[in-house]
Amino acid sequence: MREETREQPAPLRSGLTTGSCATATSLAAAKLLLTGQQDDAVDITLPKGKVVQMRLEFCRLIGEGAEAGTLKDAGDDPDVTHGALLYSQVRLLAETGIRFVAGTGVGTVTRPGLVLAVGEPAINPVPRRMITEHLQRLADECGYPGGFEVTVNVQGGEQLALKTMNPRLGILGGLSILGTSGIVRPFSCAAYIASIHQGIDVAHTNGYTHIAACTGNASEDTMRRVYGLPEIALIEMGDFVGAVLKHLRKVPVPRLSLCGGFGKISKLAAGHMDLHSRHSSIDLPQLAGWAADIGADEALQAAIIGANTSQQALALAHAAGVALGDAVCAHALAFARSVVPAQVQVEVFAIDRQGGIVGRAGVQ
Repeated sequence: MREETREQPAPLRSGLTTGSCATATSLAAAKLLLTGQQDDAVDITLPKGKVVQMRLEFCRLIGEGAEAGTLKDAGDDPDVTHGALLYSQVRLLAETGIRFVAGTGVGTVTRPGLVLAVGEPAINPVPRRMITEHLQRLADECGYPGGFEVTVNVQGGEQLALKTMNPRLGILGGLSILGTSGIVRPFSCAAYIASIHQGIDVAHTNGYTHIAACTGNASEDTMRRVYGLPEIALIEMGDFVGAVLKHLRKVPVPRLSLCGGFGKISKLAAGHMDLHSRHSSIDLPQLAGWAADIGADEALQAAIIGANTSQQALALAHAAGVALGDAVCAHALAFARSVVPAQVQVEVFAIDRQGGIVGRAGVQ
């Protein structure tokens, strides 16, 4: 009998950013205007020097300019823009330089605190630089002395943006054109952490002295209910509590509320900065030890150690009149305070699956 072998999963496929798409489509449209060449694919150079070829859906003259489009390919990353049509429209200008315009489905910055000024199209610095470098190189090759107006569009971008952090950050009307490397890494944490930092920056710049970093929708609802905080002051941190705590060293917002499920707060209490199950786990013996510190007898300690979940451990402690939720929050508070600057007031909330508060420590 042939021995069975486990099939190895194929490696995840990388994709290209909206910034790369905007660069390729801008270059193709400008090339059509300056040379008359109508391409069905175009080569671009990514920030680290890699050359990639991007297929075009169309490249054509329109009115006073030209436009080209491509379908965003995010590879195996669950990106909301995957498969979206991104197209750029280019006009020639008498003056030198590049003028960027937010077209259909691309947002506009309406709040200070981001890397772009209020009123600017949400085309981030690296994509702007990529577009500028490619168009300037083309202009030099063609002996063209003028500049370009580049309008970037994303079909359906206004609706897609509602699934992103843009409305909360004050980027209205559509998506942001993003990318630092030009490449989308599947399931990369970098973009999510960047959105956390942006959220803190925007809240701070707009004068908010109290922010709440939450692991999910239930914890956000709890913070709205307890404090009535507006969207701009609610930071969706997911599992990346470390991204919040470390960023407050640079941007010390006066007051921080941390809110999450009891299990995730238990991980924070144990000193974990990444609360995802891939990177941290709940230590039931440690929970039992904390329960012992506040009066749990040996039988309860053993029951907590043998519990199936942190929620069961919490229920056992609650039934015995042992305030394990508050104790865990106190340990989480101590750890958070060890990371953030001393002037930041911190408090911690633990909630159950229904959003009920099961533990609290810190500012009252």
